[in-house]
Amino acid sequence: MGAYRGRDLLNVPGLLSLSRVPLAVLFPFVADRPGIALLVLGAAGASDVLDGWYARRSGQVTATGAAIDPVTDKIFVTSMVTTLLVQGALPWWAAVALAVREIGEVPLVLWVAAMRRRGRSGGGHPGANVAGKLTTVLQFGTVACAIGARGWCPVLAGMAACAGMVAAISYWRRELSST
Repeated sequence: MGAYRGRDLLNVPGLLSLSRVPLAVLFPFVADRPGIALLVLGAAGASDVLDGWYARRSGQVTATGAAIDPVTDKIFVTSMVTTLLVQGALPWWAAVALAVREIGEVPLVLWVAAMRRRGRSGGGHPGANVAGKLTTVLQFGTVACAIGARGWCPVLAGMAACAGMVAAISYWRRELSST
């Protein structure tokens, strides 16, 4: 994949990933209008799918893109979840359930950084996997329910937590098996 390069942020996949930052800024201002909030959520979801798809299809997969995509995802999700918590549309336990994957990833990121600092680098590929993608879909579904029809929110939040745990464990297994 190569080194990190700022110019990679200006290719189509990089711009698609970066589009989630202004959407994150916009979300708190439209969250009380369900139709518009769902459009912003849909735009963020579409950019998340399209950035990786376009990068692979056009041969524009880069280390910068692989690094910036999850960062912009987390910026957008943090904006959404914080806004919905403040509005009372999402209970605290659902926010924790939505963060299970991220909570499981934090120690892994720190461990990988420490290993690289010591000159040891695993051969693991940082890309997403099926459990990670499923977690993202369930997170977005939970948020959509919190915005609109709140009846399914607890079920989807629980499913997102389970998928998130599987995803975090799979990331750990992949990294540990490559060292």
